[in-house]
Amino acid sequence: MRRPALLACALLGLASSTAPAVMAASVVIYLCTDAGGALTVQNDVPCPKGTRQERTIVEPAPPMPAYDTSAAPGTMQPLPVPAITAAGAAARAAEAPPARPDAPIPLDLAADARLPPPPIHQCNTWNNDSYLSEDPAPKPRCVRLETTGPGGDPSLGAGAACEMKYDQCERVGDAAACEAWARRQREIESTWRHAKGGDRPALQEEFLRVGRILADTTCGG
Repeated sequence: MRRPALLACALLGLASSTAPAVMAASVVIYLCTDAGGALTVQNDVPCPKGTRQERTIVEPAPPMPAYDTSAAPGTMQPLPVPAITAAGAAARAAEAPPARPDAPIPLDLAADARLPPPPIHQCNTWNNDSYLSEDPAPKPRCVRLETTGPGGDPSLGAGAACEMKYDQCERVGDAAACEAWARRQREIESTWRHAKGGDRPALQEEFLRVGRILADTTCGG
């Protein structure tokens, strides 16, 4: 047998006999040739003095994947990956970095965080007029009464008199609240545009306030 063939057989035999070690770490093979030309193969042991030494490292084979042996005969399937349990998910969530305080809020969450508009009421007056008010109990009105003199003569009326009239108000339902606030803004705008100079600043400020209510509540979404 030639020397290369002999070397290959020797390495193969050592690798087979040291399979557990190969799986754990690499194996060093020493080829020792004495003065008479005799070859000796040693595993992890250097050659003795007076011999020629050749050193070869045998690397371990890569580990084989685990297979499910309970599958049908003739088939080999990889083992399933363990499912993430609720406890494991909670642990991962606890290890996650906290959200930045300046991170933008998603649009759907921002919309859900809005509050409904304040209550608004539909009020009816004594003469069947109607208006919208934030006050559920407006102050009474003093409606003038006609006075007459003796014999029922209006021209002989003694002074002036009035009767206190109360408006009847009822809260607008949640489903129609936004539309009622929009109508309230239109009423203020109409009054503001036709008001005299001294009344305009207060009406304009009221118009802007109602506009903010519409924009900042669920009416603006």
